[in-house]
Amino acid sequence: MHKKSFLILALLGLLVLTLGAPAGAQGITELNIWWAEWDPANYLQQIGNDYEAATGIKVNVVQTPWGGYFDRVATEWAAQGTAFDMVVGDSQWLGQAITEGHYVDMTEFLTSTGIKDTVTPATLTYYGEYPSGSGSYYAYPTEGDANGWAYRKDLFENPDNMAAFEAEFGYPLAIPQTWEQLRDIAKFFTRPDEGLYGIGVYTQIDYDGITMGFQNPFFAYGGDWYDAEFNALGVVDTPETIAALELYKELYSYAPPGTNNAFFAEMNDVFVNGQAAMIMNYFAFFPALANPEINPFAESTGYFSMPAGPSGERYAALGGQGISINAYIDDARKQASFDFITWFATQEVQASWAALGGYTCNIAVLESPEFLAVAPFNAAFAETMTFVKDFSNIPEFGQLLAVVQQYLHAYVVGGEGTAEDAMTSIAEGMDEVLAEAGYVG
Repeated sequence: MHKKSFLILALLGLLVLTLGAPAGAQGITELNIWWAEWDPANYLQQIGNDYEAATGIKVNVVQTPWGGYFDRVATEWAAQGTAFDMVVGDSQWLGQAITEGHYVDMTEFLTSTGIKDTVTPATLTYYGEYPSGSGSYYAYPTEGDANGWAYRKDLFENPDNMAAFEAEFGYPLAIPQTWEQLRDIAKFFTRPDEGLYGIGVYTQIDYDGITMGFQNPFFAYGGDWYDAEFNALGVVDTPETIAALELYKELYSYAPPGTNNAFFAEMNDVFVNGQAAMIMNYFAFFPALANPEINPFAESTGYFSMPAGPSGERYAALGGQGISINAYIDDARKQASFDFITWFATQEVQASWAALGGYTCNIAVLESPEFLAVAPFNAAFAETMTFVKDFSNIPEFGQLLAVVQQYLHAYVVGGEGTAEDAMTSIAEGMDEVLAEAGYVG
């Protein structure tokens, strides 16, 4: 099925809503959705334009740069404001949003409509459920996402590079199967005299940038942020996690200059500029790399999922978000929001969402041969979503995240202390937050 076919199915779904909106939503002419500033928000605006064409209800997707997005939403929460009807929020926000009463409980809605059964269980758990295992849902899984890799096939498959790499490292140059192989490849392609560097990795100190990047080897090396009893000490600061941080710092040493505060935009930039042989990024940003008008290497760009740690475990840092309804808007606006989500969740519209570049969580669409074939990175995405792992969604996640961000950036970018110092400081800082909040004695 071609993209055009996806869009035709979506238009068929739109016809359902042209017959009229439910009575509870009458009088609503406009809906506001808040999201971060990135390509998926642009795709959602296109979906919203289709909704307006079918129903007459205008949809505004209001975007805020990632670095200040949570702060803007939190400010609106504190004011019990109504500037947005729906918000596409990070999975980490769930605990705070729900315990403080900011999100509408969507359990009965998702269950009675059958929408709950249309998305993969993992995405429903990560993006919508709180507490974990409770069966209570506060968001519809909207943008499934995780970290993956893009690489220059023309460099990897160059006969001279292949011969030189095997001579130096003793094994063939190919997609790395382990983090150690990825490190070797990054080192091999780091050629400052040629303006080429081996790798791009996340280092941004704002919000969760460097944490998201580091979590990929951290989890693969057996790490976790706390155990089932919320103990961080002895869990975060193990020999294995220290080794993972040493590796991440070494990877950064093979990154292009100027990436000392880099996140998704900078990753794509250094790739399309020809500075990096491979980059980590969320799959949500790979559509740009498949566009020859943006990426001069589009035809020779390949994609792969996260390599394995020393024990063979593979994990990818979870991204993506679910869409939730603002608890402070009136009943008519809540009903209008439910109506939009009901339409958005249909298989036809989810197929359209996927064709635009949104990462659907709809089971039928994800399993379709059309989805796997419609974009060169979709197969790696589908594989990656089988081994994703998240940070934390308890209300104190922001305090925990600030601790991790501070010490990771200081060590990896600032060169302060040792990896052991950094992981010890993170463990102690997280333990202090968890103890003060009453999770541990």
